[in-house]
Amino acid sequence: MKLIIAKDEHEFDVMAAWEIIGQMLRKPDSVIGLSTGQTTKNMHAIVSDIYRQYPFDTSRVTLFNVDELTNLPRSYAGCCYTMIAEQIARPLQIPDERFIMPQTISEDYEAECRNFQKALEERGGIDLQMLGLGYNGHIGINQPGTPFGSETWVSPMDPIFEERVRRETGVGPEHELGGLTLGIRTIMHARHIVLIAKGGHKADMVRQMLKGPVTEDIPASVLQLHPNCTFLLDADAAQYVTDLA
Repeated sequence: MKLIIAKDEHEFDVMAAWEIIGQMLRKPDSVIGLSTGQTTKNMHAIVSDIYRQYPFDTSRVTLFNVDELTNLPRSYAGCCYTMIAEQIARPLQIPDERFIMPQTISEDYEAECRNFQKALEERGGIDLQMLGLGYNGHIGINQPGTPFGSETWVSPMDPIFEERVRRETGVGPEHELGGLTLGIRTIMHARHIVLIAKGGHKADMVRQMLKGPVTEDIPASVLQLHPNCTFLLDADAAQYVTDLA
């Protein structure tokens, strides 16, 4: 386990951005998994800005996101496909065939799960997986209670997040929503994982993730067992775990 504590939010964003850029430079045919949300927006902007100023070969890089919403069109700005496309895939000129994402609307989500996982396996597996930390310890859309042996699957949304999505889209409760996500077992097969968390509101969950028992009640706690996982935190998120640095 490697723990890195950034002194402030800007340093955190720069460090996270260089994890992505460094992987691309070390291995030009890297398979890189990203995450979406407020934690990642600025770091993606930094990646894109560095590429714009100092272009490098991205023609063989494969990008994907750890999860995607289901039963919503890609035109919804909150879809992971749309966010990753706009924030990083297009700015870095990643070829369309190397931007791997499941369909958001499908008649067979089990097939989408299989195809998504197969596409990553055919490219040699995941070299780097960037992961955000949910307020309840979820990674991807693997909510508390998800079996550690899970592979790519469709999970229920976090209720708080689902409420926000329904509010933004106007989709009523009769319309089932979910999240197609890499399972915990699949995530753990990534050769390098970088767990990112910032802000004091994440501090207690960071403590439970790093200092508590490995339990399915806190999905992120399984990362204690990964042989090559970096935990990148800002000072506020790390306030209860500085003794581990």
